[in-house]
Amino acid sequence: MANWLTRIFRPTAARAGEGRSRPGPYMLVDGILSAGAGKHWNWWQSGSRLHPYGQGSAMVEACVSAYSQTVAMCPGDHWRKLDNGGRERVTGSALTRILKRPNDYQSMSDLLLNATRRLYNEGEAFGVVIRNNRGEPSELHLMRRGQPLVAQDGSIFYGLSGNEILERRYDFSLPIPARDVLHIRLHTPRHPLKGESPILATVLERAMSDAALNQQVAFYLNQARPSFILETDEKLTVEQSRDLREWWDEQTQGENVGKTPIISWGLKAKPVTTAAQDGQLADLLKITDQSVAMAFRLPLQVLGLGGPTFASTELLMQSWIASGLGFALNHIEEAFGLLFGLRGLPDEYLEFDTRALLRSAYKDRIEALARGVISGIYSPDEGRAEEDLPAVPGGHGAMPRVQQQVVPLSYGTAMRPPDPSAPQAPGGPELPSPANDKTEGQDGDQALGWNGADLLRDADELGRLVA
Repeated sequence: MANWLTRIFRPTAARAGEGRSRPGPYMLVDGILSAGAGKHWNWWQSGSRLHPYGQGSAMVEACVSAYSQTVAMCPGDHWRKLDNGGRERVTGSALTRILKRPNDYQSMSDLLLNATRRLYNEGEAFGVVIRNNRGEPSELHLMRRGQPLVAQDGSIFYGLSGNEILERRYDFSLPIPARDVLHIRLHTPRHPLKGESPILATVLERAMSDAALNQQVAFYLNQARPSFILETDEKLTVEQSRDLREWWDEQTQGENVGKTPIISWGLKAKPVTTAAQDGQLADLLKITDQSVAMAFRLPLQVLGLGGPTFASTELLMQSWIASGLGFALNHIEEAFGLLFGLRGLPDEYLEFDTRALLRSAYKDRIEALARGVISGIYSPDEGRAEEDLPAVPGGHGAMPRVQQQVVPLSYGTAMRPPDPSAPQAPGGPELPSPANDKTEGQDGDQALGWNGADLLRDADELGRLVA
C-alpha cells in the first residue's frame, strides 16, 4: 500500500518518460552534469565525465566569495515606520534577537556567509526556525539540502537535511511547513520553488578555460616541451611500433626525464611545435573572467582586475549596489521578512546597512557626514552617533544646523519692494523683517524660534564643527 506521504504530496515537476532525455545541464549533489548527458546511449563511453569541467574556477570562487563576504559584513536591523514620516529601530522583536544570535553555534555573520554562498553556488539556500512556547522564532539554522513538496491542496512543505547538529536534536523525517522554512532562491525557470545559480550560464566559458589550462598543465609537466614524432623510412610492424613507443617512453619519462635517448634504425625525433595562437592564453582567460563576472553582475574593479577607475570607494560600492549587490541584499531581506511575517516596505522591514562597506574609507565617510551636518540633514549629535561618539554635552548638538542665509522661500517674497501707488506712512515704507513678523503675545525673535544668543552659540558651534 502506498505511503501516506505519497498520497499527500505529489512531485514538484513532471517526470520524463523512461528512456527519454531531459534538457540539461543538471544540478547534482556533487556538481553539474553536462547538457549532453542522456542524448546518446553510449554517452558515458564517449570520454565524458560527470564533471565535464570539474576543476574549480578561480573567477567563480572570487565572485561567490565577494557576494557572501560582503553580505556578511552588513549588519541588519528591524525597522518600523512612524506616523511622522520617520522610522524607529525595533529592539525587542524576535527578528532582532535572531539578528544578534541566530543559534548557539553560529554568529549572524557566519550564517549569512554560508547562506549567501549556497545561494549563488546552488541557486537556493534553506534554513529552518525553531519556535519557543509563545510560537515566536527563537533559533534559525541553515540546512544544506532542501526539497519542496506540494500537497494536493497546494500547501507547501519542505524536506530538509544536511545539518548534523540539528538532526541530532530534532526529528526531520517528516516534512516541515513552509511557514517555518527560510527559502532564498534565485531565478526559477523550471519550477517556482527551485532556484538556479548564475554559474549555469558560465559553463561554456569555464569549459574553454578548463581546456586551455589543462593543456598548459600537461605542457609544463613535460618540462615545457611538446611531444615528439619518431620518423623512419623503415617499414615497421604494429608490434615494432608499440615496442619502439614503449622504449621511447622509458627513456624520456619518469626518472629518466631530461636524459638523452640514443636511437638507431634511421629514426629521427621531430618535436611537435605549438601553434602561434597558443600564446594568446592570457587573453583567452581574460575573456573568460569577464564573462563570468558579467553573469554574476560583479564589477571587475571590486576584484581588482582593472576596468574604468572610480573617484572614490563609495562610488565603486554604489556601482556594485546598483548592479548586483543591491539585489542580493534586498532578496535576502525579503526572504527574512516573509519568514518573520513583517508587513514589508515601507511599514515594517529588515534592512542591511551598506554603510559598513565604507569602514576603510575614512575620508569619504567623514566628508559625507560633514556635508550632512552643515546642510541641516543631520544634527551634530546624529553625525557623531554615526562614528560612535557621545552627544554634545548640554543638548547643544541635538538640533540640526543651517547657515544664516538659508531662509524659507516665503521670506524672500515678503522682502519684495512695496507698491509705489500704495499710501505710505510718514518717514517712508517700512520693510518687513523677521523681527516684525510677530504673533500675539510674542516678540519677533521668539515667534521664529531663535534669538541673538542662539545665533551666536550656533555660529560658534558651526565654526568648531567645520574646523
